[in-house]
Amino acid sequence: MSTPGQFAIEVNFLTGRYVATSHSDRRVGEWPPHPARLFSALVAAWAEVEKPDSEERSALEWLEAQAAPAITAPEAVPRRTVSHFVPVNDPTIVGRALQERRSDEIRTLTDQLHEALVASGGEVTPAVARLQKQVAKKREVGNTVRSPRKTPAKAALAAAFAMLPEGRGKQERTFPSMSPNVPRVTYSWDVVPPDTTARTLDSLLTRVTRLGHSSSLVSCRVAPDPPIPTHVPATNAGGSILRTVRRGQLAELERQHARHQGVRPRSLPFAGVRYQPVEVSPDEPIITPNTRGRWIVFEFTRDSRAFHATRCVELATAMRRAILSHAEDPIPEGISGHRDDGKPSLSPHIAILPIPYVGYRHADGRLFGVALSVPDGMDRASQTGLYRAIGTWERTVRDNVGANEPLTVTMGSRGVVRMRRVLDVSELWSLRVEPWRTRSRRWLSATPVALPRHPGSLTKGTATARTKAWARAEASTRLACAHVGLPDPTIVELSFDPGISGARKAIHFPAFRQTGREGKPVRRQLVHVSLTFDDPVAGPLMLGTGRFVGLGLMRPTPPRSTQQPADEPSDE
Repeated sequence: MSTPGQFAIEVNFLTGRYVATSHSDRRVGEWPPHPARLFSALVAAWAEVEKPDSEERSALEWLEAQAAPAITAPEAVPRRTVSHFVPVNDPTIVGRALQERRSDEIRTLTDQLHEALVASGGEVTPAVARLQKQVAKKREVGNTVRSPRKTPAKAALAAAFAMLPEGRGKQERTFPSMSPNVPRVTYSWDVVPPDTTARTLDSLLTRVTRLGHSSSLVSCRVAPDPPIPTHVPATNAGGSILRTVRRGQLAELERQHARHQGVRPRSLPFAGVRYQPVEVSPDEPIITPNTRGRWIVFEFTRDSRAFHATRCVELATAMRRAILSHAEDPIPEGISGHRDDGKPSLSPHIAILPIPYVGYRHADGRLFGVALSVPDGMDRASQTGLYRAIGTWERTVRDNVGANEPLTVTMGSRGVVRMRRVLDVSELWSLRVEPWRTRSRRWLSATPVALPRHPGSLTKGTATARTKAWARAEASTRLACAHVGLPDPTIVELSFDPGISGARKAIHFPAFRQTGREGKPVRRQLVHVSLTFDDPVAGPLMLGTGRFVGLGLMRPTPPRSTQQPADEPSDE
């Protein structure tokens, strides 16, 4: 288990959201907030006073010399990015060089005028009057725009008209933001600063009002009790790169400010450090189903058509066809999911999971991408064959279409899905495996579960018949738990309505049919499920006979310490 550091800075988001763009994609929000942003916010607070304090400068130089901090950041969901069209900077019909030259001339004449007035004792002599006329002439806007003897150029006229309200242009801007479950992020260092340095930094932190965009309001302080980190500098090649600081960061920021003066384009100096999420070792036993494994994630491109979770089986089937078409013969059992005789495989094999946006206030159930879930017990030959099939698919697209073109999956006549494999870590939290494998005693279905045994009609017949049918559905759900290696749950709750925000009702999903024992199609009953276990279960967890094609995808209910703020609807 990772332990907290000895010195920490706590950042609280006053509006419950963090607004900042990813340095690699301006339409994507940044999470967790990069340490270099915090340092720049501290420098901005230090430099905004008339005479920056030397003790605060020393404290900043001490901070920049430390190693990359550990970060404690809760789960955060990206809010939908909306384009805003804002007016561009005021156009001008006077070039910058001419403005600067005319300003210098006015200052020189003004100085000469003051000296002439002092020499004359304040009397307006011919020399004073001449200088007054020259200053007034230089200040006339008309003389700056054009010569009185010349016709204004077409460009100048166009710029002049652009200054009118109806001629003002607008530029598209996006302000991606993240909504964390708990509006707080903590940075911790395993070092004890001198008392004066800690007090100085704490005082400076009180003047930091924003982190990232100006709408991202914060309050900051030195944390007295650093929490356990969720992200630490990586010791291997995994994880994602965050921007941190290095020795000389303050001096570099000063040099850059001298160049851009706060008005010209600028870039944030940084040192890239690879971070990885922390695996917390619990003190209590954890149950792991046989669906647990790693994910190979494909994220939909921004121009791809949007699909809702009700299309998950259709998308998973199309994705499976695409992978099988690029796999080498003979196709391993772990990829096909079938034995040589065509019967379902009894060995661990991949599941294709379209990932829906669920579990948050603004969730709407649309699909963000597809994950290929590779179970821990799948044989090495199947794993090798899977990666070769994906590689062949990507090379085929690169050679025939273009190096930067996405993969495409055709869903019949209903459209084409465009996607790219995520080689590092997705910016979208829902497409990471972490929120789906968090240990929890309670699990909720993001997509309905296809029961392994039909319980009979749940909606028709007498009250007694319906009660018996729901009891059989509960028994079938417990059987589905046993199929994936889980103990019998303490509580099983069933409904056609989802128990998690953003998920779709079971009746909105198309009928799910499978081939029965006699070769005839069997329609499976779909229901939403809530499970409670005595001991925590670690995912990813999929239940039911449709678990290999996106049905029965379960989402853990987070512990109380990481649930949504009070103004967020709970999944419970």
